[in-house]
Amino acid sequence: MEIQTNVSLKPYHTFGIEVKTKAFCEVSVVAELKEALRFAETEHYPYFILGGGSNVLFTQDYDGLIIRINTKGKEKVTEDSTTVLWRVQAGEHWHDFVMWTLDQGYCGLENLALIPGTVGAAPIQNIGAYGVEVKDVVKTVEVLDVDTFDIKEIPHDACAFGYRDSIFKRQKGKYIVLAVTFGLQKNGGTLVTDYGAVKAALAQMKVDVPTAGDVAQAVINIRQSKLPDPAILGNSGSFFKNPVVDVAVLETIQKNYPNVPHYKLNNTDVKIPAGWLIEQAGFKGKRFGDAGVHDMQALVLVNHGKASGQEMFDLAQNIRQKVKADFGIDLAFEVNIL
Repeated sequence: MEIQTNVSLKPYHTFGIEVKTKAFCEVSVVAELKEALRFAETEHYPYFILGGGSNVLFTQDYDGLIIRINTKGKEKVTEDSTTVLWRVQAGEHWHDFVMWTLDQGYCGLENLALIPGTVGAAPIQNIGAYGVEVKDVVKTVEVLDVDTFDIKEIPHDACAFGYRDSIFKRQKGKYIVLAVTFGLQKNGGTLVTDYGAVKAALAQMKVDVPTAGDVAQAVINIRQSKLPDPAILGNSGSFFKNPVVDVAVLETIQKNYPNVPHYKLNNTDVKIPAGWLIEQAGFKGKRFGDAGVHDMQALVLVNHGKASGQEMFDLAQNIRQKVKADFGIDLAFEVNIL
Protein backbone atom coordinates (compact mmCIF):
# COMPACT_ATOMS: atom_id res chain seq x y z
CA MET A 1 0.00 0.00 0.00
CA GLU A 2 1.33 3.42 -0.99
CA ILE A 3 0.58 6.64 0.88
CA GLN A 4 0.51 9.51 -1.61
CA THR A 5 0.69 13.17 -0.60
CA ASN A 6 -0.97 16.33 -1.89
CA VAL A 7 -3.38 14.40 -4.13
CA SER A 8 -6.21 15.95 -6.15
CA LEU A 9 -9.58 14.44 -5.23
CA LYS A 10 -11.30 15.64 -8.39
CA PRO A 11 -11.25 12.17 -10.05
CA TYR A 12 -12.48 10.48 -6.87
CA HIS A 13 -15.81 12.20 -6.20
CA THR A 14 -18.78 12.78 -8.47
CA PHE A 15 -19.11 16.52 -7.85
CA GLY A 16 -15.78 16.85 -9.69
CA ILE A 17 -14.60 19.74 -7.52
CA GLU A 18 -10.91 20.61 -7.45
CA VAL A 19 -9.81 19.92 -3.88
CA LYS A 20 -6.71 18.23 -2.53
CA THR A 21 -5.97 15.94 0.38
CA LYS A 22 -2.81 15.95 2.46
CA ALA A 23 -2.54 12.15 2.17
CA PHE A 24 -4.29 9.48 0.10
CA CYS A 25 -4.23 5.71 -0.23
CA GLU A 26 -6.22 2.90 -1.80
CA VAL A 27 -6.73 -0.37 0.07
CA SER A 28 -7.65 -3.71 -1.48
CA VAL A 29 -7.38 -6.01 1.57
CA VAL A 30 -8.15 -5.62 5.28
CA ALA A 31 -4.46 -5.69 6.22
CA GLU A 32 -3.88 -2.57 4.10
CA LEU A 33 -6.87 -0.86 5.71
CA LYS A 34 -5.43 -1.52 9.17
CA GLU A 35 -2.04 -0.23 8.00
CA ALA A 36 -3.68 2.97 6.73
CA LEU A 37 -5.49 3.49 10.04
CA ARG A 38 -2.24 3.00 11.96
CA PHE A 39 -0.56 5.57 9.71
CA ALA A 40 -3.31 8.09 10.41
CA GLU A 41 -2.99 7.49 14.15
CA THR A 42 0.81 7.82 14.09
CA GLU A 43 0.67 11.05 12.10
CA HIS A 44 -2.29 12.38 14.11
CA TYR A 45 -4.27 12.75 10.88
CA PRO A 46 -8.02 12.70 10.67
CA TYR A 47 -9.17 10.21 8.05
CA PHE A 48 -12.17 9.74 5.80
CA ILE A 49 -13.31 6.50 4.19
CA LEU A 50 -14.13 7.01 0.52
CA GLY A 51 -15.99 4.58 -1.71
CA GLY A 52 -17.38 5.77 -5.02
CA GLY A 53 -17.33 9.40 -3.89
CA SER A 54 -20.97 9.81 -4.89
CA ASN A 55 -22.27 10.97 -1.52
CA VAL A 56 -19.74 13.56 -0.39
CA LEU A 57 -19.15 17.28 -0.86
CA PHE A 58 -15.66 18.59 -0.11
CA THR A 59 -15.96 22.26 0.85
CA GLN A 60 -12.19 22.68 1.24
CA ASP A 61 -8.91 20.80 0.97
CA TYR A 62 -8.82 17.81 3.32
CA ASP A 63 -6.15 18.11 6.01
CA GLY A 64 -5.74 14.40 6.65
CA LEU A 65 -5.81 10.93 5.06
CA ILE A 66 -8.38 9.82 2.50
CA ILE A 67 -8.69 6.02 2.47
CA ARG A 68 -10.32 4.74 -0.71
CA ILE A 69 -11.86 1.30 -0.36
CA ASN A 70 -11.07 -0.82 -3.41
CA THR A 71 -11.81 -4.33 -2.15
CA LYS A 72 -13.34 -6.66 -4.75
CA GLY A 73 -14.99 -10.05 -4.84
CA LYS A 74 -18.25 -12.01 -4.46
CA GLU A 75 -18.75 -15.30 -2.60
CA LYS A 76 -21.83 -17.51 -2.46
CA VAL A 77 -22.68 -18.27 1.18
CA THR A 78 -25.75 -20.52 0.99
CA GLU A 79 -28.46 -21.44 -1.49
CA ASP A 80 -31.77 -23.28 -1.47
CA SER A 81 -34.63 -23.68 -3.93
CA THR A 82 -35.94 -20.11 -3.51
CA THR A 83 -33.15 -17.91 -2.13
CA VAL A 84 -29.40 -17.39 -2.37
CA LEU A 85 -27.02 -15.49 -0.08
CA TRP A 86 -24.04 -13.67 -1.58
CA ARG A 87 -21.27 -12.00 0.40
CA VAL A 88 -19.93 -9.02 -1.55
CA GLN A 89 -16.84 -6.90 -0.85
CA ALA A 90 -17.36 -3.23 0.01
CA GLY A 91 -15.40 -1.84 -2.94
CA GLU A 92 -17.58 -3.46 -5.62
CA HIS A 93 -19.39 -0.95 -7.86
CA TRP A 94 -23.07 -0.93 -6.83
CA HIS A 95 -24.78 -0.75 -10.22
CA ASP A 96 -22.44 -3.34 -11.73
CA PHE A 97 -23.32 -5.67 -8.85
CA VAL A 98 -27.06 -5.10 -9.34
CA MET A 99 -26.80 -5.92 -13.04
CA TRP A 100 -24.68 -8.99 -12.24
CA THR A 101 -27.41 -10.32 -9.92
CA LEU A 102 -29.95 -9.95 -12.72
CA ASP A 103 -27.66 -11.78 -15.15
CA GLN A 104 -27.55 -14.63 -12.62
CA GLY A 105 -31.35 -14.77 -12.53
CA TYR A 106 -31.73 -13.30 -9.03
CA CYS A 107 -34.09 -10.54 -7.99
CA GLY A 108 -34.42 -8.12 -5.08
CA LEU A 109 -32.13 -5.29 -6.18
CA GLU A 110 -33.71 -4.33 -9.51
CA ASN A 111 -35.38 -1.16 -8.15
CA LEU A 112 -31.97 0.03 -6.96
CA ALA A 113 -30.33 -0.02 -10.38
CA LEU A 114 -28.14 2.91 -11.46
CA ILE A 115 -27.69 4.28 -7.94
CA PRO A 116 -24.09 5.54 -7.86
CA GLY A 117 -21.55 4.38 -5.33
CA THR A 118 -20.20 1.16 -3.90
CA VAL A 119 -21.61 -1.88 -2.13
CA GLY A 120 -20.05 -0.79 1.16
CA ALA A 121 -21.92 2.50 1.17
CA ALA A 122 -25.30 0.88 0.52
CA PRO A 123 -26.12 -0.26 4.10
CA ILE A 124 -24.60 2.85 5.69
CA GLN A 125 -27.05 5.05 3.83
CA ASN A 126 -29.76 2.38 3.56
CA ILE A 127 -30.06 3.39 -0.08
CA GLY A 128 -33.54 3.21 -1.53
CA ALA A 129 -35.57 3.99 -4.62
CA TYR A 130 -38.97 3.28 -6.16
CA GLY A 131 -40.45 1.40 -3.22
CA VAL A 132 -37.40 -0.64 -2.18
CA GLU A 133 -34.64 -0.07 0.39
CA VAL A 134 -31.45 -2.08 0.59
CA LYS A 135 -32.39 -3.14 4.14
CA ASP A 136 -35.01 -5.37 2.51
CA VAL A 137 -32.27 -7.70 1.26
CA VAL A 138 -29.31 -7.14 3.63
CA LYS A 139 -28.74 -10.15 5.88
CA THR A 140 -25.46 -9.21 7.58
CA VAL A 141 -22.82 -6.49 7.37
CA GLU A 142 -19.18 -7.36 8.05
CA VAL A 143 -17.30 -4.47 9.65
CA LEU A 144 -13.96 -3.53 11.12
CA ASP A 145 -14.27 -2.10 14.62
CA VAL A 146 -11.95 0.91 14.41
CA ASP A 147 -11.20 0.93 18.16
CA THR A 148 -10.29 -2.74 18.55
CA PHE A 149 -9.47 -3.79 14.95
CA ASP A 150 -11.83 -6.73 15.50
CA ILE A 151 -13.84 -7.93 12.51
CA LYS A 152 -17.51 -8.27 13.41
CA GLU A 153 -20.58 -9.59 11.63
CA ILE A 154 -23.57 -7.33 12.33
CA PRO A 155 -26.91 -9.12 11.74
CA HIS A 156 -29.75 -7.31 10.00
CA ASP A 157 -31.75 -6.63 13.15
CA ALA A 158 -28.75 -4.97 14.83
CA CYS A 159 -28.14 -2.59 11.90
CA ALA A 160 -30.90 -0.22 13.12
CA PHE A 161 -31.96 0.61 9.59
CA GLY A 162 -34.11 3.70 9.06
CA TYR A 163 -34.88 6.12 6.24
CA ARG A 164 -31.42 6.76 4.71
CA ASP A 165 -30.03 5.76 8.09
CA SER A 166 -28.36 2.91 9.96
CA ILE A 167 -26.23 2.19 13.01
CA PHE A 168 -23.19 2.70 10.78
CA LYS A 169 -24.29 6.26 10.07
CA ARG A 170 -25.38 7.06 13.63
CA GLN A 171 -22.19 5.68 15.16
CA LYS A 172 -20.05 7.42 12.59
CA GLY A 173 -16.39 6.49 12.82
CA LYS A 174 -16.93 3.34 14.91
CA TYR A 175 -17.17 0.85 12.05
CA ILE A 176 -15.79 0.51 8.54
CA VAL A 177 -17.89 -1.70 6.28
CA LEU A 178 -15.86 -4.56 4.78
CA ALA A 179 -18.52 -6.69 3.10
CA VAL A 180 -22.29 -7.11 2.86
CA THR A 181 -24.28 -10.34 2.64
CA PHE A 182 -27.44 -10.08 0.54
CA GLY A 183 -30.39 -12.48 0.49
CA LEU A 184 -31.74 -12.60 -3.06
CA GLN A 185 -34.73 -14.38 -4.54
CA LYS A 186 -34.51 -16.97 -7.29
CA ASN A 187 -37.01 -18.00 -9.95
CA GLY A 188 -38.75 -14.65 -10.40
CA GLY A 189 -39.46 -13.76 -6.80
CA THR A 190 -41.73 -10.87 -5.84
CA LEU A 191 -41.31 -7.66 -7.82
CA VAL A 192 -42.18 -4.17 -6.55
CA THR A 193 -43.83 -2.36 -9.44
CA ASP A 194 -46.57 -0.29 -7.78
CA TYR A 195 -44.53 2.94 -7.71
CA GLY A 196 -46.16 5.35 -10.18
CA ALA A 197 -43.07 6.20 -12.20
CA VAL A 198 -42.12 2.53 -12.54
CA LYS A 199 -45.63 1.64 -13.71
CA ALA A 200 -45.49 4.40 -16.31
CA ALA A 201 -42.03 3.37 -17.52
CA LEU A 202 -43.09 -0.27 -17.87
CA ALA A 203 -46.17 0.82 -19.81
CA GLN A 204 -43.97 2.90 -22.09
CA MET A 205 -41.83 -0.19 -22.62
CA LYS A 206 -45.06 -2.08 -23.48
CA VAL A 207 -44.37 -4.65 -20.75
CA ASP A 208 -47.46 -6.22 -19.15
CA VAL A 209 -45.83 -8.98 -17.11
CA PRO A 210 -42.40 -7.65 -16.12
CA THR A 211 -39.32 -9.61 -15.19
CA ALA A 212 -36.75 -8.31 -12.70
CA GLY A 213 -34.68 -7.22 -15.69
CA ASP A 214 -37.64 -5.25 -17.05
CA VAL A 215 -38.05 -3.44 -13.73
CA ALA A 216 -34.34 -2.60 -13.66
CA GLN A 217 -34.53 -1.25 -17.21
CA ALA A 218 -37.58 0.84 -16.28
CA VAL A 219 -35.69 2.30 -13.32
CA ILE A 220 -32.65 2.98 -15.51
CA ASN A 221 -34.87 4.74 -18.05
CA ILE A 222 -36.44 6.91 -15.33
CA ARG A 223 -33.09 7.84 -13.82
CA GLN A 224 -31.46 8.63 -17.14
CA SER A 225 -34.41 10.81 -18.16
CA LYS A 226 -34.29 13.08 -15.13
CA LEU A 227 -30.91 12.72 -13.41
CA PRO A 228 -27.65 14.13 -14.82
CA ASP A 229 -24.68 11.88 -15.55
CA PRO A 230 -21.89 12.89 -13.09
CA ALA A 231 -19.33 12.29 -15.85
CA ILE A 232 -20.93 15.18 -17.75
CA LEU A 233 -22.39 17.37 -15.00
CA GLY A 234 -20.92 17.06 -11.51
CA ASN A 235 -23.47 16.02 -8.87
CA SER A 236 -24.08 13.62 -6.01
CA GLY A 237 -27.62 12.58 -6.84
CA SER A 238 -30.15 13.49 -4.16
CA PHE A 239 -28.56 16.21 -2.05
CA PHE A 240 -31.35 16.33 0.55
CA LYS A 241 -33.49 13.71 2.25
CA ASN A 242 -37.22 13.73 1.58
CA PRO A 243 -38.61 15.15 4.84
CA VAL A 244 -40.98 13.14 7.01
CA VAL A 245 -43.47 15.46 8.71
CA ASP A 246 -46.56 15.31 10.89
CA VAL A 247 -49.92 15.21 9.14
CA ALA A 248 -50.69 18.62 10.69
CA VAL A 249 -47.74 20.15 8.80
CA LEU A 250 -49.06 18.68 5.56
CA GLU A 251 -52.53 20.09 6.23
CA THR A 252 -51.05 23.55 6.77
CA ILE A 253 -49.19 23.36 3.46
CA GLN A 254 -52.31 22.10 1.68
CA LYS A 255 -54.12 25.36 2.47
CA ASN A 256 -51.88 27.11 -0.08
CA TYR A 257 -50.83 24.07 -2.13
CA PRO A 258 -53.81 21.67 -2.24
CA ASN A 259 -52.02 19.37 -4.70
CA VAL A 260 -48.80 18.95 -2.72
CA PRO A 261 -47.46 15.44 -3.45
CA HIS A 262 -47.06 13.27 -0.37
CA TYR A 263 -46.75 9.65 0.71
CA LYS A 264 -48.52 8.46 3.83
CA LEU A 265 -46.22 6.41 6.06
CA ASN A 266 -48.64 5.79 8.95
CA ASN A 267 -51.52 7.53 10.73
CA THR A 268 -49.36 10.45 11.88
CA ASP A 269 -46.45 10.81 9.45
CA VAL A 270 -46.18 11.67 5.76
CA LYS A 271 -43.22 12.07 3.42
CA ILE A 272 -43.09 15.13 1.16
CA PRO A 273 -40.68 15.17 -1.82
CA ALA A 274 -37.82 17.58 -1.10
CA GLY A 275 -37.54 18.25 -4.82
CA TRP A 276 -41.10 19.61 -4.87
CA LEU A 277 -40.37 21.91 -1.91
CA ILE A 278 -37.20 23.19 -3.58
CA GLU A 279 -39.05 23.78 -6.84
CA GLN A 280 -41.83 25.72 -5.09
CA ALA A 281 -39.16 27.78 -3.33
CA GLY A 282 -38.01 28.92 -6.77
CA PHE A 283 -34.68 27.14 -7.15
CA LYS A 284 -35.34 24.56 -9.87
CA GLY A 285 -33.05 25.16 -12.85
CA LYS A 286 -31.41 28.19 -11.22
CA ARG A 287 -27.69 28.81 -11.50
CA PHE A 288 -25.47 30.89 -9.24
CA GLY A 289 -22.10 31.09 -10.94
CA ASP A 290 -21.22 27.46 -11.62
CA ALA A 291 -23.27 26.15 -8.68
CA GLY A 292 -26.81 25.27 -9.66
CA VAL A 293 -29.98 23.25 -9.24
CA HIS A 294 -30.79 20.74 -11.96
CA ASP A 295 -33.55 21.77 -14.34
CA MET A 296 -35.19 18.33 -14.38
CA GLN A 297 -34.88 17.32 -10.72
CA ALA A 298 -34.61 20.05 -8.08
CA LEU A 299 -33.34 17.57 -5.51
CA VAL A 300 -30.04 17.43 -7.41
CA LEU A 301 -27.44 20.18 -7.02
CA VAL A 302 -24.99 20.42 -9.91
CA ASN A 303 -21.51 21.74 -10.58
CA HIS A 304 -21.58 23.39 -14.00
CA GLY A 305 -17.82 23.22 -14.23
CA LYS A 306 -15.78 25.25 -11.80
CA ALA A 307 -17.92 25.71 -8.70
CA SER A 308 -16.05 25.41 -5.43
CA GLY A 309 -17.26 23.14 -2.67
CA GLN A 310 -18.01 26.17 -0.54
CA GLU A 311 -20.18 27.64 -3.32
CA MET A 312 -22.12 24.39 -3.56
CA PHE A 313 -22.57 24.36 0.21
CA ASP A 314 -23.69 28.01 0.28
CA LEU A 315 -26.34 27.20 -2.34
CA ALA A 316 -27.53 24.24 -0.27
CA GLN A 317 -27.81 26.44 2.82
CA ASN A 318 -29.75 29.09 0.89
CA ILE A 319 -32.18 26.41 -0.26
CA ARG A 320 -32.64 25.14 3.29
CA GLN A 321 -33.32 28.64 4.60
CA LYS A 322 -35.91 29.41 1.89
CA VAL A 323 -37.73 26.09 2.33
CA LYS A 324 -37.77 26.64 6.10
CA ALA A 325 -39.17 30.17 5.63
CA ASP A 326 -41.80 29.09 3.10
CA PHE A 327 -42.94 25.77 4.56
CA GLY A 328 -41.57 25.50 8.09
CA ILE A 329 -39.69 22.34 7.13
CA ASP A 330 -36.03 21.66 7.87
CA LEU A 331 -34.34 19.85 4.99
CA ALA A 332 -31.63 17.41 6.06
CA PHE A 333 -28.55 16.72 3.95
CA GLU A 334 -28.28 13.27 2.40
CA VAL A 335 -24.72 14.09 1.32
CA ASN A 336 -21.74 14.04 3.69
CA ILE A 337 -20.27 17.54 4.04
CA LEU A 338 -16.52 17.84 4.68
